[in-house]
Amino acid sequence: MKKNRLGQSDLYISALGLGCMSLGTDEKTAFPVLEAAIEAGINYFDTADLYDLGQNEQLLGKFFKQNREDIIIASKAGNKWQEGKEGWTWDASKSHIKEAAKNSLKRLGTDYIDLYQLHGGTLEDPIDETIEAFEELKEEGYIRYYGISSIRPNVIREYVKRSNIVSVMMQYSVLDRRPEEEALPLLHENGISVVARGPVAKGLLSDNFARKLSSKGYMEYTEEELRSTLELLKEKLAHNHSLLEVAVQYNLSNPAVASVIAGASSVLQLQENAKAVNSAALTPDELKIIQEASKASIYKDHR
Repeated sequence: MKKNRLGQSDLYISALGLGCMSLGTDEKTAFPVLEAAIEAGINYFDTADLYDLGQNEQLLGKFFKQNREDIIIASKAGNKWQEGKEGWTWDASKSHIKEAAKNSLKRLGTDYIDLYQLHGGTLEDPIDETIEAFEELKEEGYIRYYGISSIRPNVIREYVKRSNIVSVMMQYSVLDRRPEEEALPLLHENGISVVARGPVAKGLLSDNFARKLSSKGYMEYTEEELRSTLELLKEKLAHNHSLLEVAVQYNLSNPAVASVIAGASSVLQLQENAKAVNSAALTPDELKIIQEASKASIYKDHR
């Protein structure tokens, strides 16, 4: 599988990363998916301290105990939870970020995290203090690089100006093209990579989309708009691509995107995602069809 450089770092990550949140906590079902990911050439695994309240990190730590140096682990912090209590609070303070990193390291059973990300962020955060926490963790050898996970243009702009982030994880798909307005060009110009989550838009960008349609629609699309858009894409591109291939190849066609992150709860789903990423790239004419058929979304808030 193709690997792309992550920002200005020396990390080369697979074009498909595994979003580990959907693995669950049962090793009997999770480990075969992780094994299939390795076999498919995936080396990038995304988790967070919040996923299953730390159990997701523990699961990865146990599985990758023997081949830690062969893989790239990305985790996140900022959501503060306490064992035995429901819910969590947001905390981007230096003290919390540094404590969270060390707790993640223990759960992962490793000496370092390849990419450590702020799991959100607002302009009300003590941004300089948050950046200082990541910089210190890097200097101390606990993390190799850091980034943020955010869809907020105003927050992204601040971290581009004030920090040494190498990546931004954000929601991006054919059905959610908001990052194209500002974020993708800004990040590409500054040598910062995008890790795109939600490429299949909750399963809508797949050939069985009819089962996923809802009266609530999706993003700015009504149910009927979704149906007509997806049917049009399938009709015009089916001779060369499945909708799943269209979804991931559209994201990867943008020069800012280093990897698409997709979850997989079964080996078959993982293999289908890998096949789509390894499929033929979209032609300029096909990209034009997609852009004309879908909505050029804009951010209405958080500017």
